[in-house]
Amino acid sequence: MVNQRHSMESARIELANRLFFKLYQCANLLHKTGTKAVESEGLTTQQWAILGALSRPEVSAGMSMGDLARYLMVSRQNLSGVLGRMERDGRIAVVQDTRDRRSRLIRITEEGWVVWRDQAKPKINAYYEAALQGFSFSDLTHTSHYLLKLLDNMERIDHGSEAPEQDADPDRETDPV
Repeated sequence: MVNQRHSMESARIELANRLFFKLYQCANLLHKTGTKAVESEGLTTQQWAILGALSRPEVSAGMSMGDLARYLMVSRQNLSGVLGRMERDGRIAVVQDTRDRRSRLIRITEEGWVVWRDQAKPKINAYYEAALQGFSFSDLTHTSHYLLKLLDNMERIDHGSEAPEQDADPDRETDPV
């Protein structure tokens, strides 16, 4: 019995290793091929994610850098350089928060909206279709569910709380676009 349990634990660890390595490869290829999909608009996958996050109706007034960093799950330091380039290129603006004059909000400019809505989004949608070829609607639903569970667990680890929850939050936002 102990030998069988050890064998199952070894198999689980091996499978986990394969899974996380595939996730690593997917992230790298998303960055490479996703950037290629939108490079003619002068965008990278990081800029695509930022424009997607800022394009949501609930943040039409803009987002603070801290809120944007938390939403994208990146550090403020990593976000700062990308935002500087996007501001220089006229895609975003840093504006004063009308509710708190000491705070600044990041929002999409009119030029940024043209790039996002008219140029990038059609290419992103085509990229999604190509990348998800052969996936049924059910496949997409299940994949999203399991990735959300994994993300929730990894967030707990990041915050120092490793206690597992029963299930991922079904109302949680899944992506910035």
